[in-house]
Amino acid sequence: MSGTLNKVMLIGHLGDEVKMHYFEGGNCVGRFPLATNETYTNKQTNERVTNTEWHNIVVRNKAAEICEKYLSKGDRIYVEGRLKTRKWQDDKGNERYSTEIQCTDFTFLTTKKESQSQTPSKQEAPKPIENKNIESSSVSDDNDDLPF
Repeated sequence: MSGTLNKVMLIGHLGDEVKMHYFEGGNCVGRFPLATNETYTNKQTNERVTNTEWHNIVVRNKAAEICEKYLSKGDRIYVEGRLKTRKWQDDKGNERYSTEIQCTDFTFLTTKKESQSQTPSKQEAPKPIENKNIESSSVSDDNDDLPF
């Protein structure tokens, strides 16, 4: 195969609110941590073990504004994108590196309304919101074939 591929697909929960950064010219960037879990049973102790991995998600412009409007801490989201490592300097002048997921597509699996309502309401629950304004194809709403 000639060529390379840099693609990430994650389903997880937001670890914090979307943090927005605005720039001159009207562009903006939204950042949020995403937690994914791996659960297995330790064969020696028969104990159930859960490992959490944290991912730094970056969304840009209109997609960032949509995420800020509809997502809150704890919400579940499908994210598709690519890995990117940035080099930056900390307060002491040391070079630091951060690996992020540059989001190209996402689908909300819960919304603020769902996560805030603890009692069932008579209204129909909102359907997942898909972002189709980003360069990638949309994700199927059928979660029956997912392995988790």
